[in-house]
Amino acid sequence: MSGSSSVPAAEQTLQVLTHLARHAGPIPAGRIAADLGLPRSTTYHLLAVLQRAGFVVHLPEERRYGLGVAAFEVGSAYTHQAPLARLARPLLARLVDATGHGAHLAVLHGREVLYVVEERAPGRPPLVTDVGVRLPAQLTASGRSMLAALPAAQVRALFPGREAFVLRHGTGPASPSALRRLLVDVRARGHAVEDGEVTPGLASVGAAVLDHAGHPAAGLATTFPDDLPRIDREALAERVRAAAAELTRRIGGRPPA
Repeated sequence: MSGSSSVPAAEQTLQVLTHLARHAGPIPAGRIAADLGLPRSTTYHLLAVLQRAGFVVHLPEERRYGLGVAAFEVGSAYTHQAPLARLARPLLARLVDATGHGAHLAVLHGREVLYVVEERAPGRPPLVTDVGVRLPAQLTASGRSMLAALPAAQVRALFPGREAFVLRHGTGPASPSALRRLLVDVRARGHAVEDGEVTPGLASVGAAVLDHAGHPAAGLATTFPDDLPRIDREALAERVRAAAAELTRRIGGRPPA
């Protein structure tokens, strides 16, 4: 196959895999062809190639196609190699150098955030946001930034009622309606804020890192004393948004509209 013809074929193959990954279950070949604007013959050919390689499985009784074991292995390898953390670490280090405040990266884990990278600022006391720590997502700046990037239905599923809300110091959203109002503000700002709800005397600003589908892959945030002047907070928020946008670009993500 020549170079000029192999590149479009590779692009179409990736389109098929990505499309399958975005669906909760297997789908018919005809729908794949229609959704991607591909000829049916091309779609069947691509699916056959992917099936032989183990990336796709065919369910003959259902006449549908889904992801295969090889696709799972690739996803597992991504987790083992931790490229998100590797790509984030130098950006967080530069953020700490530029601001003098600690920075961290977290991922959503149910209704909690799990901290995966922390860069401490010299001379600053250690924070609760150490690697491996979990905190209620609706209380943290990184968590709020990610929740604001989720579909409303998914947020409702995570926080269906008051019993789903955990507070640390008696402050923060404690009901679905309060959380909805907070997330509207996050979307309007383009970043999330948190002031004393995780640790009294400290505040944070955070922004979401988005994947190729525009879903939150992580939240990037920095923490600082709560007496920082407003103008300095705004400058800090701008740096956090820029760092999150750069990490989004580095992982091949789709920037927010």
